[in-house]
Amino acid sequence: MSGKTVSPLTTEEILPVVYEELRRIATDRLRHESRQFTLQPTALVHEAWLRLSGGQKVTWENRAHFFGAAAQAMRRILVDRAREKSAAKRQVIAPEEALDAGFPGGNDHVLLIHECLIQLEQSDPISARIVLLKFYAGLGNREIADLVGRSVRSVERQWMFARAKLFQMIQAERSNSSS
Repeated sequence: MSGKTVSPLTTEEILPVVYEELRRIATDRLRHESRQFTLQPTALVHEAWLRLSGGQKVTWENRAHFFGAAAQAMRRILVDRAREKSAAKRQVIAPEEALDAGFPGGNDHVLLIHECLIQLEQSDPISARIVLLKFYAGLGNREIADLVGRSVRSVERQWMFARAKLFQMIQAERSNSSS
């Protein structure tokens, strides 16, 4: 399944094609999570799948459409879990390390990155989409370039810009929190 124009696939048709890839992505995302997350990769994939299908017949136009939706679903699940955990216990964070690691490691990291990503979506939707596909879908620059219809070099530049912008937002948020 590629970004080329193909006939839309239903949820039932796409699951066997993408299940292992989703599980690999979930495993990678959860490996970077704090040990307080008890969510297993299979559970994350299944929960994301349930959110994607919503008990209705859904069709996916192409790979980009599906993985964009899957990344959003995984993001929401991880953010919801992080909010639950943070409500019970506050943690000390080092967000600059989160950007270098590729994905935040603790509950507060997840929430902080989520809030900054919301801001980035408003000011620069393309950069936000690249961050979403990189953080939450676990895709590499080549895959992202194919999905968003840009060159690999363009994606790399956009990622560097987005990362710097997120770092600025995180620093500003930390300054506001410590005041």
